[in-house]
Amino acid sequence: MRPRQRHNSRACNPLKALELLAPARGKDIGLAAIDCGADAVYIAGPAFGARHAAGNSIEDIRQLCEYAHRFGVRIFATVNTLLQEQERPRAQEMVSALEEAGVDALIVQDPAVLGMSRNLVMHASTQCAIRTVEKARGLESLGFGRLVLERELSLKQIRRIAQSVHTEIECFVHGALCVGYSGQCYLSEYLTGRSANRGECAQPCRSLYDLEDASGKVLARNKALLSLKDFNLLDRLEELADAGVCSFKIEGRLKSESYVRNVVKAYSEALDALVEKYPQKYCRASFGKIQGGFTPNLNKTFNRGYTQLFLDGKRGEWASLDAPKSMGEYVGTVRSLRPDGFVLQAASGDLWLSNGDGFAFVNPEGGITGFRADVCDGLSVRCRRPDGLREGMRLYRNISAAFERQLEADKPRREISVSLDVALKDGRLTATAVSEDGREARMSQPLPADTARDPERMLLSLQEQLAKKSGLYAFRKPSVSIEGPVPFLPTSAVNGIRRQLAEQLDRLPVKALPLQRGTPSQDSAFQLTYSSGGQLMRSKYCVRHELGLCPKQGKAKKAEPLFLVNGRQRLRLEFDCAACEMTVLPI
Repeated sequence: MRPRQRHNSRACNPLKALELLAPARGKDIGLAAIDCGADAVYIAGPAFGARHAAGNSIEDIRQLCEYAHRFGVRIFATVNTLLQEQERPRAQEMVSALEEAGVDALIVQDPAVLGMSRNLVMHASTQCAIRTVEKARGLESLGFGRLVLERELSLKQIRRIAQSVHTEIECFVHGALCVGYSGQCYLSEYLTGRSANRGECAQPCRSLYDLEDASGKVLARNKALLSLKDFNLLDRLEELADAGVCSFKIEGRLKSESYVRNVVKAYSEALDALVEKYPQKYCRASFGKIQGGFTPNLNKTFNRGYTQLFLDGKRGEWASLDAPKSMGEYVGTVRSLRPDGFVLQAASGDLWLSNGDGFAFVNPEGGITGFRADVCDGLSVRCRRPDGLREGMRLYRNISAAFERQLEADKPRREISVSLDVALKDGRLTATAVSEDGREARMSQPLPADTARDPERMLLSLQEQLAKKSGLYAFRKPSVSIEGPVPFLPTSAVNGIRRQLAEQLDRLPVKALPLQRGTPSQDSAFQLTYSSGGQLMRSKYCVRHELGLCPKQGKAKKAEPLFLVNGRQRLRLEFDCAACEMTVLPI
């Protein structure tokens, strides 16, 4: 693997800094994301985050900030729910605590949060439903320094928005997709009383539904008709950066540590390759090389199948109709059943199974059945055989035990590169160290009186001992200038020089790249409002198109309206063909 390329803060001045933004359910996952190459981490505080189950204490966030800032990594706190009037004093108290803990920015949905800090940078959450130039300009006028765009946009739309504002542009590039426009989905609240805008979404889009026409005819039965595949834009980062995106965001504040490690490392390597391709155009937004560690593989981590959604301005097969949960990678079919398990007919000749692998299949009722292997011997699997498993069924592996063990055992290390100059003259050794972010440490001490018996070997040993790691610093082979005889320098003394320089660097603040701040417009009349207009959801996704029933596809129009049915729950669908959008409404 090529070493991670970074540029010091002065060199980055004319360059566009590319930021990989990683999710963290908790402090430990945030630390893992940083070690795998994240330039920024977003995490919830104790309350008011759009993932109710992902809150964290102020002390945990303080510790995460302390570690992150050693690499110039930024920490963003999510305060992206709509606040009730009586909650604002508590929210103000939390924002103040987050600022004191070292957080760099807040991700915000409710404009009321804008006035809660003069120092923190404010980012407009994707919950603000930013998909037009007018909306983007309006939010910019309120003082947001960054806009997190809707996921359903095309490259052309992203470019148009980026060229129309002065704020930073952030886009999701990987992870789960909401079927409705962000911040404007009221389906969960309608069905369960749990509001997505309050961080309590019950995810009814992952439920199974029947699709009926107005005559009661069933057009599709027991399918996850609103469940989208997962986003994956790993091979589109160059186009996004060229369109004006500076921050590439991974979804997943409820995901596991192994998921975050795998995805972050994959995207970090891709951004490094982009920087290496255009060294005069881009740099990374933080510092430190990622050394060693596992080889990432996005097919071996949680996913519902992948899609690039509307990035090319075209519709494709976006839905995971049979798999609202992770199916994993296709591994083959069931060749034969045994009382204690089954034998697999592998889809490829290089397939290896491991004890503890997780499998999934579509059961005869149309749902997903998952199970774990106890013992794998070649393609023979011993397990408690699940109901519904039949010969000839397609089988998927959604947990690779061997890969999970690799993720845990082979963790990467993040190191800050340090250049070193050493001078031996006037009876003193003087060493100057400069870290890749521009910090400088210097120490000087008297030279010993004894001269080296083998000067050439002594100088080689000096360079080798100094060019080692100390803490999170990786010292490069130093240049050495000499005036006079070469002294004898014990190894312990040389190691002490390196440690002293590392300690000095640790005491200096990292010269992190600044975040862009927003400036509110004094005459702004823009108001961010949230109104359902009677709709439970509006979506770029269309059930008719997904099932091949769209009139634009030359299909006969079905008796409308169409209905989604789940038990006693019944939802009406309408289609705006001019805008190519679908709406979900109550009966």
